[in-house]
Parts: sequence; C-alpha cells; structure tokens
Amino acid sequence: MREWMTRITFSTRGGSVQYTDVAIPLGHAWSSPFAKWQGSLAEVSSLDLAVAVTQQALAHRGVDPAVLDGVVLGWTVPQRDIFYGAPTLAARLGATGLSGPMVSQACATSVAALHAAAGAVGAGAGPQLVVATDRISNGPTLSWPAPSGMGGAPVTSHWVLDSFARDPWAGAGMLAAAEAVAAEMGAGRSELDDLTALRWEQYAAGLADDRAFQRRYQVPVEIPQRKGSLTLDADEGIRPKTRDGIAGLPPAAAEALHTFASQTHPADGCAGAVVTTAARARELSGEGIVRILGSGFARVAKSRMPKAPVPAARSALQAAGLDFGDVQAITTHNPFAVNDLYFARETGVKPEAMNTYGCSLVFGHPQGPTGLRSVAELIEELRLRGGGIGLFTGCAAGDTGAALVLEVTD
Repeated sequence: MREWMTRITFSTRGGSVQYTDVAIPLGHAWSSPFAKWQGSLAEVSSLDLAVAVTQQALAHRGVDPAVLDGVVLGWTVPQRDIFYGAPTLAARLGATGLSGPMVSQACATSVAALHAAAGAVGAGAGPQLVVATDRISNGPTLSWPAPSGMGGAPVTSHWVLDSFARDPWAGAGMLAAAEAVAAEMGAGRSELDDLTALRWEQYAAGLADDRAFQRRYQVPVEIPQRKGSLTLDADEGIRPKTRDGIAGLPPAAAEALHTFASQTHPADGCAGAVVTTAARARELSGEGIVRILGSGFARVAKSRMPKAPVPAARSALQAAGLDFGDVQAITTHNPFAVNDLYFARETGVKPEAMNTYGCSLVFGHPQGPTGLRSVAELIEELRLRGGGIGLFTGCAAGDTGAALVLEVTD
C-alpha cells in the first residue's frame, strides 16, 4: 500500500493544509484565453466551453480520460444543466464512469477545487481532473417565490450583478471594500495608477514573440456551431493601461480612488489541471513535476477583501514550512490595484516581483477559472527559471482569501 500523509491545521480565522505526495505533471495545467464580458463566449454555456477546452488540453498532453479516477468541477455562475455538471462533463469527455464534487467558492474556486483534488489523491485516489469554468456574461436572473408578499409577487435577483453590488453580510459592494482598504492604508490615486501601469507592462511581456509565454499554457477555444465554428485563440477585450492613458480617467464612483482601469473586468473562460501522486505525475509528464506543498484559506475584517490574500498566503506558506523569502515567483488574483499594494506593504515583496507576465487586473476575471490560470502562469514562469517555489494568492467574496504553494522540480 502506498504510504501517504496529509496534515491539516486550522486557525480561528482560516485554515491551512500541508500535502505530501501530491503533484501536477509538468505542463498539465492550462487555461483558455479569456473573453471580454458580453464578447465572443457570451452565448456559449460554460459547460460546453469546459468540454471543448478540456478535450483539447487532454489530447494535446496525451492524457487518456480512462486513466482518470475522479473529476472536480469548479463554477460560480449557474448554467443550464449545471445540476448534472460534473458527471455530464466527465461523460462528454469519454469518461462515462467518472464523477466527483462540484465546488463554488467565488474567486477562490480554483484553489478550493485543487484543494479538493489534492485531498482525494492524499486519501489514495487515482489521478484527478480539475476543471474550473465560468461565463459571467448573461448571468441568470432568479425568481424566488414569495407567496406571502404583496399579491404573491416573486422576489428576483440577478446572480452576477447583485453579487457584485452587495455582500449580504457586510452590506457593501466590492468597490467599497477596495476603497475602504485604500483609505485605511493611506494609498493615493497615483500609487494605484502606477501599479496598474506596471501590471500592464508585465502582461505585455507575455505577448512578446507572438505570445510565446501565453502559448505555453493556453488552449485555444474551438467550438463547432451551425455555421462554421467559434474560435478564440487569444485574450479578448484587453485594453492597454499605460500611465498616460489612465491618468485622466474619472473615478469609478464618487470620491473613489480606483478607476475602471485600476479594477478588473468580468470575463468568460475555462482552466484545468491534472492532480495525482508524484510518481504518477512523472509518468504522465515524461519529465518534471509540480509538487503541491500547501494551501491556505483566511478571512479578515468585514468588507476588507483586498487584505485577505496576505493571511491566506502566510497560512499556505506556514503549512508548507516556508516563508516569503523562500519563494521565487508569485502570482495574485487582484481585482483591484489596492490588493497588490497592500500585499507589498505587509509582506515586503516588491510589486514588480509579483505577476511577472500579468494578472487578473489586466486579463480579466471569469471568477471560477481565474486562479487556475494564474497557477498555470506561475508554473510556466518557474519552468523558465529552471524550477523553484511558487505562491499564488488571491481574494474572494467580501472578506476571504485563498492561497496555494507549489514547487516545480526535477
């Protein structure tokens, strides 16, 4: 029997997990390009997108769905037939006997899905397929019965827009959370604009040599349609965020410091990975592996979401027995520029030392797959460096953060 151990420790404001013998085969983490809100993928079900992208990703990597032992499906915006999501996805990929959990944890969905897959592998399961997919475009409007209301009229809510606008526990929206943190740390508009311009320059570096870096992990979208096919082979709707170009933008709200440049935009997309043991990962990759060392989840004060990536990162690093000084590369999910500004001040990590090839502030935020794309970018950056320790961390839903520590080795 294979020996394994997964150690779990929890704090009063979050939790951390240390993994041993859990890995991603090198090259087996991927993402589609991200499409702008109401853009090319606006009428494509995120389940259909997941099938198309995952089929290509597995085929290109020579992974037969028959070798998989489970699937973890991450999503945050309901689609038609999502009730049957995980087993339907598996069946459409040719793995008719495969199933597994569905995970929905706002912007932390990718880390939560990898966390679930790593737990299954640690408990003795075979290779797990992780797929995170979301279509923020054309979000559903829900009608809730209210028979005791005036005339029995139902209560309605828009799944996407109402979630953006208000955290039901804190009573404030996401922009308000970002502005509150910026005010508390004494950040100025110029600092936020400078960081935004830096992130654009880093993203642009990933476009060099005909997008050489992005092509290392991106899977083009190809979906047959009645007439021809829908093809998306690069990020859509990306606007340059140069310092001169954003300086004159109005604030996103009255007296706000953030503009529509220094916050991310909703998007549609899909990402995935294979998670298994170190030995099996070597077999599948034919070369090196990506060890998953630890994950961390944290909460901070009410409606202080941009602060949450810091304790989440510390929690994940502590679980892995590491500190910030041990990390060679960092990627973050930063829907607002203040996220990375706060992270830099609290940890001592310089802003230019994070997100070497861009981040969600620039390439957009389809929620579920956002973190997994950043994990794929983190892995590829470490491959170019010849290996090393990497950290991904990001915020989620009001006051929450999630982080993952990994090592590219062999």
